[in-house]
Amino acid sequence: MLRSCGPALCAALLAVAPVAQGRDPAAEPPNAVLLVAKPTLLDPNFSQTVVLATQTPDAATVGVILNRPTPLHAADVLPPELPAANYGDAMFFGGPVLREAIVAVFRAETAPEAPAFHLLKDVYMSMHSDTIEALLRGTGERYRLYLGFAGWAPQQLEGELLRQDWYVLPVDEDEIFRDDTRGMWAELLRRATGAQASAASGGLILVRRVR
Repeated sequence: MLRSCGPALCAALLAVAPVAQGRDPAAEPPNAVLLVAKPTLLDPNFSQTVVLATQTPDAATVGVILNRPTPLHAADVLPPELPAANYGDAMFFGGPVLREAIVAVFRAETAPEAPAFHLLKDVYMSMHSDTIEALLRGTGERYRLYLGFAGWAPQQLEGELLRQDWYVLPVDEDEIFRDDTRGMWAELLRRATGAQASAASGGLILVRRVR
C-alpha cells in the first residue's frame, strides 16, 4: 500500500476533470467497486476493511475505507467558518494518504460543478472545498466525510489482486451509506467467498476488477 504518494496521485482527487457539460452521468457505467480485505491482509491500515475504490483518468486507483469510523466529529477537524453542526455522523478514516484531507462521498441528482469522481448513478466522491462546504450548508443530500484516502499507483492494485490481498465486489448505494458499519467486513467477506464458490462450481459471479 502507498504510505505516501507522488504529486500526480496526491492531487488526483483535486485535479480530476469535472463531468463534461452536456454529458449525462446517469448513462455512464459504474466506475467503482468494493475491495474487501482478505483475512490474510495484515497491514494495520487495511486489515478487515472494505474500500470503496474508483479509477482516476491516469489509471491510478483511489478510494475510501467504508468501515473505519473514528471518535472525531466534524467540529474537531473542520475549519471554524464551516457549519460543522450540520453534519451529525462520525468522521471516518478514509485511508493513510493525506490523513488531514477531508474527502466527501455524496449523492447528487445533478453533477457537481467542482471536480469530482462519478462513482455510481447520482453518487460522487470529491475533496474539493467548495463541494464540502455546499454539502454542509445544504439540506437533504446524502453524504459522508472521511479523513484521508487510500491510493494505488498504476498497476499496483493489480499486483495486490494477483497476490490475493483482496476480494472484489460490485457496489451499491446502500452499502456506501449504511448506518452501522460494524459488521460490514464480515458480511461482505461471506458474500465474496460465496460468490467465489459459485463461480468455481459454474455459477454466475458478479465481480469485476477496477481496471
